[in-house]
Amino acid sequence: MTSVVRHLHDIVREVEPTMAEWEQAIRFLTEVGHWSDDKRQEFIILSDTLGITMLVDAISNQKPEGATETTVLGPFFVENAKSLPYGANISESGDGEPTLVTGSVRGLDGEPVSEARLDVWQAGPDGFYDVQQPNKFPDGNLRGVFKTDETGRFAFCTVKPAPYPVPTDGPVGRMLLAAGRHAWRPAHLHFIITADGYQRVTTHLFVAGSEYLDGDVVQAV
Repeated sequence: MTSVVRHLHDIVREVEPTMAEWEQAIRFLTEVGHWSDDKRQEFIILSDTLGITMLVDAISNQKPEGATETTVLGPFFVENAKSLPYGANISESGDGEPTLVTGSVRGLDGEPVSEARLDVWQAGPDGFYDVQQPNKFPDGNLRGVFKTDETGRFAFCTVKPAPYPVPTDGPVGRMLLAAGRHAWRPAHLHFIITADGYQRVTTHLFVAGSEYLDGDVVQAV
């Protein structure tokens, strides 16, 4: 906290805001708090779009060569998603391009990791997560928890995700507009992977050729 205060003082000395500008900054942060609840975390969106989340993640999750890189959790992760069998479909609507996702979980030694837990979630082909459209789909659409088999493999069916903007209807959206920045993320799927004896990994899989791979608003590619 001492370091935070020192750097805040340095920022104020450099920028020399008026009292009106400082009060506007306080109102902005207050509004960010009012927009945050158990379904949406506007403070996470703020941190993500400022590149702070990825910087903290990179510093605190340094991995040995060959390990999967970690990335941001994002604001739409929901605890206690339904557990599904190998190959199950996480799309309850069927809207979009049918997609099969397969892969394997392995340790740094290359050995398969059986019974690894994969918490999976994604936006739909319209760019929205289920919690953003509670009246359109039931909770849990395009989410699921899977286990790897004895060979370390996993598989599930879904629909192809699309690029989407981070929510722009709140104060962070107005900040991006004022800064002349776009709000878009490339198409991706989220994973949290855990297994006994291994470090937890939060990561993404991006769709090859997706727009915004070179300009992710949260700098997480």
